[in-house]
Amino acid sequence: MAKTQEYGAQDIQILKGLEAVRKRPAMYIGDVGPRGLHHLVYEIVDNSIDEVLAGHASEIDIVLNEDGSCTVTDNGRGIPTGIHPTEKVSAIQVVMTVLHAGGKFDKNVYKVSGGLHGVGASVVNALSEWCEVEVHQNGEIFYQKYLAGDPVAPVKMIGKTKITGTKVTWLPDAEIFKPSIVMRFDYLRERMMELSFLNPIVTLKMRDERSKEEEVFHAKGGLRDFVKHTDRNKISLHRPVFIEGMKENTPVEVCFEYNDGYNENLFSYVNNINTHEGGTHVAGFKTALTRTMNNWAAKNNLIKSDKISLTGDDFREGLTAIISVKVQEPQFEGQTKTKLGNSEVKGIIESILGEQLASFLEENPPIGKRIIEKVTRAAEAREAARKAKDMVRRKNSLENSALPGKLADCSITDPEHCEIYLVEGDSAGGSAKQGRDRRFQAILPLKGKILNVQKARLHKMLENEEVRNIFTALGIGIGEQQDLTKMRYGKVILMADADIDGAHIRTLILTLFYNHMRDLIENGNIYIAQPPLYKVKKGKQEFYAYNDEERDEILKRIKAQRKSGKDEEEIAEDQDFVADEGSIATPVAPDMKGIVISRFKGLGEMNPDQLWSTTMNPETRTLLRVNIESASAAADIFETLMGDAVEPRRAFIEKNATYVRNLDV
Repeated sequence: MAKTQEYGAQDIQILKGLEAVRKRPAMYIGDVGPRGLHHLVYEIVDNSIDEVLAGHASEIDIVLNEDGSCTVTDNGRGIPTGIHPTEKVSAIQVVMTVLHAGGKFDKNVYKVSGGLHGVGASVVNALSEWCEVEVHQNGEIFYQKYLAGDPVAPVKMIGKTKITGTKVTWLPDAEIFKPSIVMRFDYLRERMMELSFLNPIVTLKMRDERSKEEEVFHAKGGLRDFVKHTDRNKISLHRPVFIEGMKENTPVEVCFEYNDGYNENLFSYVNNINTHEGGTHVAGFKTALTRTMNNWAAKNNLIKSDKISLTGDDFREGLTAIISVKVQEPQFEGQTKTKLGNSEVKGIIESILGEQLASFLEENPPIGKRIIEKVTRAAEAREAARKAKDMVRRKNSLENSALPGKLADCSITDPEHCEIYLVEGDSAGGSAKQGRDRRFQAILPLKGKILNVQKARLHKMLENEEVRNIFTALGIGIGEQQDLTKMRYGKVILMADADIDGAHIRTLILTLFYNHMRDLIENGNIYIAQPPLYKVKKGKQEFYAYNDEERDEILKRIKAQRKSGKDEEEIAEDQDFVADEGSIATPVAPDMKGIVISRFKGLGEMNPDQLWSTTMNPETRTLLRVNIESASAAADIFETLMGDAVEPRRAFIEKNATYVRNLDV
């Protein structure tokens, strides 16, 4: 019998200082990919923004340096430099090396702040190869450097100054962040622009020393500018309605307008933190908007039919709204701060918005009438959509035979272990059905391109057969009746050709999910399959490459084998090999005879075994998870790509043309 491994007190590990952060970085920044990498910048900038909220800073500079490091500088008070009474070292070192150390816990220092847990600066330091802090305070410059979170030497005074503020420079640790530590200007700019809208007194300057790109963000109009920016590709029905007030030491700002579209764009913030899951402040806004507008419409006899009642859904069609509140003791769901839980905030917003919106409507009746006309049309369309929803629900309650020849379901019924592939075309769908593992993989082929739901009302959307099939297969319902607990598959995987048409189809489907099933994206249920682009055949060996770089790497390995003289016989046997039917054979150099590179034009060219081994086998496939880094940026990109305005789309294509992969020409 094998000896049982002993487990005693000596096996209990204690991670001291910042060791825990380096050991489990995802607990503090979400992940160690691009999202977590750029989150480091947000943590430091948020500290500077807290100085802005406290009234002590007005400028923040963000610089991406040539060596890959990042520098954030503000003109605030600077991190305290004196000796900490209990730690017996400079407060700079305490802030940078001790978790849960900061000034955000004392409301006499910061009335409101986004950084609440005192882990921001110390986490950035812990996850950096090196970090430097420079504090200008009381006419002197104080400096300290750290390696992997540990101080190199005590804080020292290195010079005189006439300014105040904090400067933090760090190089992310390449051993922690994969696949790259290269920070992108465009990734950061959305958050910086967002912060400028939320804090009109601050000027944020961004500069990339590598590309020499530079941008300044300063929005004097605050939330009004935010709404105008969000709706810049839409036709607004009226000027933005801006409401602000304070109750129980909680400042509230709300700005909204209606446009000619059908989708809701509602963004909420607490102490500048984007609460993309909403919370009590969003609930208060929705209640006050619906109640106040309904009362005003009834008072002015604007609802002509007794058969129509205006609901919350109607009031949010074509609505763009920004909600920003400053809460002294916000209750968030963990460090990610995605949902506000303070019950008192709901009543505060209801009171402020209800009173001021009622006054605004009395003073501006033409705007109120335009809004009610828009909402009444939405109510009429909702009634038409209700019948379409009922049809989808009825189909959803039937057996799988309701979709003959379409949905090939899996045998396992536990959603946690099931996945569905939304496949472009019947041909690829047929290969996927044959190649799949029937136990847990379902296949739904999609014929052609689904409706662009960015430009369609709900009832028109549900008239589209392919859209109905998607809703029916997933089983979660539509609109406010959506119930994620009824989700039939834990993973929804979009599988389309690696060409322009495939990219368009993926975008159309993602537009559907973003506008009508956004929770599935935010919960991490949506994935994009990565089929190979190339097959490299040498003798009896086949290699698959997913991009040009992988193809070239495979060819390098083959050349290295050839130089070793180990495969001459195999090569000689393969001189007359012909590429698979339908694929494009790429000519090779004379020294690569016997090797054929085939480029797949589409999924339909792959036989079931190939599709399984390269794209569907969980052991060997690659999936990209779809997530939303910035709700406002996501809404903007969908409107740019899928909306009515042509010029913004052309500008986007021209700007991003250099990043296109696998272009068909």
